[in-house]
Amino acid sequence: MSALRDALAQYVALRRALGTQLQEPAMTLVHFLEFLEREGAEFITSELALRWAMEPKLVQRATWARRLGMVRRFASWLSTIDPRTEVPPRRLLTARRRRNKPHIFTEREIARLMSEAAKLSSSTGLRATTYVTLIGLLSATGIRPGEALALDVGDVDLQNGILAIRESKFGKSRFVPVEDSTRTALARYAKQRDKLCPRPTTEAFLVSERGKRVPGGVARRTFAGMSCSIGLRAPTGSRRIGRGPRLQDFRHSFATRRLIEWYRAGLDVGRELPKLATYLGHVDVGHTYWYIEAVPELLQLATERLVGPQPRGKR
Repeated sequence: MSALRDALAQYVALRRALGTQLQEPAMTLVHFLEFLEREGAEFITSELALRWAMEPKLVQRATWARRLGMVRRFASWLSTIDPRTEVPPRRLLTARRRRNKPHIFTEREIARLMSEAAKLSSSTGLRATTYVTLIGLLSATGIRPGEALALDVGDVDLQNGILAIRESKFGKSRFVPVEDSTRTALARYAKQRDKLCPRPTTEAFLVSERGKRVPGGVARRTFAGMSCSIGLRAPTGSRRIGRGPRLQDFRHSFATRRLIEWYRAGLDVGRELPKLATYLGHVDVGHTYWYIEAVPELLQLATERLVGPQPRGKR
């Protein structure tokens, strides 16, 4: 099995040398190799790859297909070194990706989540402070959770209130201005962070209790737990947490609120949308139009803007 682990290290190094960050696939493939070890397998087979890809329950078929795709790409490369390697067929698991219906947070829900985050226990109190700041930052700016966690200290201009988002999704970079209240909150966090963790081992702006960058998976699980605690998610068992709002939904909430404000103010949303798309880092304004179709209130406002208010049906 050490041969497979060595091969994975070479594969990851090669992909990164070609310019791919490969953070999630690298970790996912480690889990796959752990599965092969439990099965006592010395090489990859399509049957094992398929069984591993379909292990998670209560997920969309697209998630299975995505996991299998990561294995397929690794196996395709590995087959040139080890001819015993089977490359899973491309159509073994096919699924059209469906975008999750967004959860639009209310102001009350955001306040409750931040209150719950403030209760997170840790030896110094840094964990609670970091998650309160993370939730506030996502809510106030609409940046992606991964973008927030990837921010370094040098990316946060606390004097001018500007965030430098570097090589985010699709390799795009951009500058994101923030409101003065957000800048003040970030400055307050930075002061607390430096006091509670004077010698961090990372350049990250948002720091974990151990002085390291907060991993995305840890942030998602922590948020899911907080959502469960305040009733936004229903518990389904001792180890699993039911489906519900995600960190990504703060981004959806931000975009939706902005669009609703524009419609109610009578602005030409069609002219304003490209600005919002640029701010959010969308590669296509069509991705921003999706919110109008996905959120009933926005669809109603858009319809009224085009054809006028519709008469209410008889009750």
